[in-house]
Amino acid sequence: MNNPRSPMLVIFDCDGVLVDSEPIASRVLAEALTEIGFPLTPQQAIDRYTGISLPAVLSLVEAEWARALPADFVTHLGARDRAAFRAELQPVGGVAAMLARLSLPRCVASSGALEKIRSNLELTGLLQYFEPNLFSAEMVARGKPAPDLFLLAAATLASPPERCLVIEDSVAGIEAACAAGRVFGFCGAGHARPGSAEALRAAGATQVFSRMQELSRLLAGPATRR
Repeated sequence: MNNPRSPMLVIFDCDGVLVDSEPIASRVLAEALTEIGFPLTPQQAIDRYTGISLPAVLSLVEAEWARALPADFVTHLGARDRAAFRAELQPVGGVAAMLARLSLPRCVASSGALEKIRSNLELTGLLQYFEPNLFSAEMVARGKPAPDLFLLAAATLASPPERCLVIEDSVAGIEAACAAGRVFGFCGAGHARPGSAEALRAAGATQVFSRMQELSRLLAGPATRR
């Protein structure tokens, strides 16, 4: 790509873009909260909390519930998450083949904890395509929808923000990426539903796609440029 505005770096979100984790995580969260008296369905968890870091999610829950969560809730939830991911987690369809063909530098920037990002990528065979370039919301003061995480990734990998392209699946992630550079929306994972593409476009995605096989074509075309 010789165009001076073509991407130098592709920044991938992890959950819902590389690994199909959102249906699993949302189910586990809904079950754990319901058991302690905060009734929540998996779909409500997806609608309210996709793309937001766990500390931010729990702060929202406590504010809505008007009481503190049990002191051991995070530990308990983490153990349930890990067990469910070990048993069920799969890569998003077509993502390994796409990454094997991708010639551009790439990294992961996710709201998840760094340990969780690495574990999920390792479980799904994708870690080889990214390590050591893994960035977590733990590394910045403000998580998505603030742009801090994407700006950190761009600066660390010496890419101007305007030469970065972010691949995101959530409204919060799209908003963060728009404030940092350019963004495509992905709506092909298990939590996508009718209206997902429209929501990502409304949030600011310049392109929305549902099959990872489409990304190579989109990266090569004029749609990557503003």
